Amino acid sequence: MKFLLFLALAVLAFRLVMGRWPWQPGRGGKRVTAKARAQAQALLGVAPGAPRTEIIEAHRRLIGMVHPDRGGTSDLVHEANAARDLLLADIAIASDAR
Repeated sequence: MKFLLFLALAVLAFRLVMGRWPWQPGRGGKRVTAKARAQAQALLGVAPGAPRTEIIEAHRRLIGMVHPDRGGTSDLVHEANAARDLLLADIAIASDAR
């Protein structure tokens, strides 16, 4: 129990210091790794280079299947949200670089 409290405080401290959550991509223009991008694309079922609208639609479909109200778990919802956020952030970073 103490470990979970410590972990929660560490995450909050990271948020206060860095201005983002530990699982969010950095703002330093760093691109996500190819492995993380491939895993997110596989989870959402989108092709590499998928546009924003396709990523959002795939996320909605996946959430409809894994939502706790439909027999899924909150962990699966968090994974789907993280995959969506990673791919959308990657698109935003790519468009900023142009």
